[in-house]
Amino acid sequence: MEENEEQTIPFSRVLDEIFNAEVVPVHLLFRLSDMAADESGEFEQRWPDVADERRRVIIRHLADLMEENFAVDFAPVFVFALEDDLPEVRIAALDGLWDSTDIRLIGPITRLMQSDEATLVRAAAAAALAHYLLMAEWGQLPDRIIPGIVESLLAEYDNPATAVAVRRAALEALGAASHPRVADIIEEAYEDSDPAMQMSAVFAMGNTADRRWVPTLLAEMESHDPDMRTEAARAAGLIGSSDAIAPLGNLTVDEDAEVRLAAVIALGKIGSETAQEILLELLRDEEQEELHEAIHEALEEQTILSGELALLDLDLAEDETLDEMRSSLN
Repeated sequence: MEENEEQTIPFSRVLDEIFNAEVVPVHLLFRLSDMAADESGEFEQRWPDVADERRRVIIRHLADLMEENFAVDFAPVFVFALEDDLPEVRIAALDGLWDSTDIRLIGPITRLMQSDEATLVRAAAAAALAHYLLMAEWGQLPDRIIPGIVESLLAEYDNPATAVAVRRAALEALGAASHPRVADIIEEAYEDSDPAMQMSAVFAMGNTADRRWVPTLLAEMESHDPDMRTEAARAAGLIGSSDAIAPLGNLTVDEDAEVRLAAVIALGKIGSETAQEILLELLRDEEQEELHEAIHEALEEQTILSGELALLDLDLAEDETLDEMRSSLN
């Protein structure tokens, strides 16, 4: 069926297919993007009568489509689904809102973190708050939202009754905060007897973008646990230290596929000439074919990063020239 034909199908029939067809028609899910007010009303009216498993599958499909296609907007569906009876639906809705910049959602998401009956929903809500915190710290959202988010995350982390999964998510989110307690909290979690909490501490190290953690990450790249090696590689890439390039190069031939992939992505984020040489060498290796797509993406990211750095250098040079001109006039 052609795309323009799909657009002519009455919306009620679209919902009939989405809600009742033997297999969810993914191509019709695009009709749920940018719904008109009457369409949204019909969707919300019919949604509660849809079977639990069907609702879970639909929202998960929508979250995946939102991640893959920036031209669609299912945010109103996800916001509505935050109050769904099924925890899996609420989690998928939170995943779908991962890149939202609507600060009006901070309150509802915070309440889910604080009081949802399902631990995994609370953890997913804490992870969703991490995005808002990171965007605000980068200056892409108002910094006035930072104190409230940080206070809520700290309360969950500090509460001994908080489930481990929620504490871990809160810790990982706090890594992005420029708060005086963050470094101590990461140190505390890294020394925890629970390996899962240690791994979240390493995740948080990456979110800080602070080079103080590089020696720890280099050590963890040699961990016996492939999950920890993966996490250390990811964190090192976010921090961007050139000290991590050689160890990451070693991890590109790690016995674990996830570790190899994390190392390639990290090298792409660091963006140096040496990192590029490692990636190009891997690209010539036919035995590393499963990494080639990721390598191409990493090299593309390096190209973008190089362009941004060149523009930054140009801006700095222009600023220096202006300063010299002002000095000569004084």
